[in-house]
Amino acid sequence: MKRTALLHAELSHAIATLGHGDMLVIGDVGLPIPNGPRRVDLALTPGIPAVADVLRVVLEEMQVEKAVIATEAMERNGGQLPGWCQLPVTPQAVSHEDFKRLTQQARVMVRTGECTPYANVILVAGVTF
Repeated sequence: MKRTALLHAELSHAIATLGHGDMLVIGDVGLPIPNGPRRVDLALTPGIPAVADVLRVVLEEMQVEKAVIATEAMERNGGQLPGWCQLPVTPQAVSHEDFKRLTQQARVMVRTGECTPYANVILVAGVTF
């Protein structure tokens, strides 16, 4: 599903190996990473890189069919999508507990340096045709 060149080799390879329906999670530093999914740790310091920055670059690389966020992220933002959540599709909102359960099915988990609670998104790979 990869479309362009990305400098981070491990993340680039992970995106390139996604198939239709595979899930890639971009998460904050507090999101637990279950055993199973491939881990790509991008965190450098608190806040760097931000979820918004990683999401923007991943969306340039990946065709997204569906997205999922936690309802708590919207509740903290007055019922609106948070500012970091710039997606090409309207995300499905699920409880944070359901979100964490879904991450167990992910193919890739990307850890950012984001320290904002509930700044996590699941992207489901689509196809380019």
